[in-house]
Amino acid sequence: MQASDPKPHAAPTSLCLEESPRRSETLKETTVCARFCNPARTLLALLGLFFVLPTASAQEPDFEEVLQTIDMQSNFQGDFSATFTLESTDPKEGNETNQVRFFRRDSEDKFLLLILKPETQLGQGYLNIKDGLWFYDPESRQFTFTSLSESFEGSDANNDDFGASSLADDYDVVSSSEGTLGNFAVWILELEAANDEVTYPFRTIWVTRDDNLLLKSEDYSLTRRLLRTSFFPSYAKVGDSFIASRMIFVDALIENKTTSVTITEIATATIPDNVFTKAYVERVNR
Repeated sequence: MQASDPKPHAAPTSLCLEESPRRSETLKETTVCARFCNPARTLLALLGLFFVLPTASAQEPDFEEVLQTIDMQSNFQGDFSATFTLESTDPKEGNETNQVRFFRRDSEDKFLLLILKPETQLGQGYLNIKDGLWFYDPESRQFTFTSLSESFEGSDANNDDFGASSLADDYDVVSSSEGTLGNFAVWILELEAANDEVTYPFRTIWVTRDDNLLLKSEDYSLTRRLLRTSFFPSYAKVGDSFIASRMIFVDALIENKTTSVTITEIATATIPDNVFTKAYVERVNR
């Protein structure tokens, strides 16, 4: 089973944070810190990256508008497709690589994930449409209702990590401070859920002051226990939007359990309407 794109891939341009010495043939990637490109040092570098330094007081913006800007920059006016590669490390279960073909339409809050690897899961899919998120199993040929807050295939990524950004609708900013993350001046924002539909009731996010890019997030339970730390070291500029081309999720409950997500083959060609239907998911498995 291979899902084909409607048109050839669009060539994204890169965001100049700090250039990575390693570039993809299909995507020019930029990183928060060049040392992240060394896989052996990535996790240690990320975990040791954050520290607050005294900074000159800056005029505080409207932080609700900052959340709106993050959403606006992260989402697409048209359609978006890409290939996601997830590399998970679990001290108990071992290492696993998943690859999925991804289609998203933010204007209708729809997305489709079709699993390409491992081969034992080839053809399985996740379809998010108006009536919820559905998991499809080609062996049983059945759709099962699932939740956006669930872990994706046992990794540290959640199903809702693949959807459109909705920070402004889902959270209120309850406090703010200034700091640095690596070489970047950031706003550190404490968020509290504005509804009970979010995966994490409390979050702390680190956002660049100059261009409102999300670099880091700490995700907490209702009792304010840290559940996960997320890093976004690489962004690609695609049209007027910025997409995190690399994401690293660190499990706060299980030591050394992490998931790294790399996004390639990014395209903004129009996706046929029928792709976001159960009939399409069934048909590509025949």
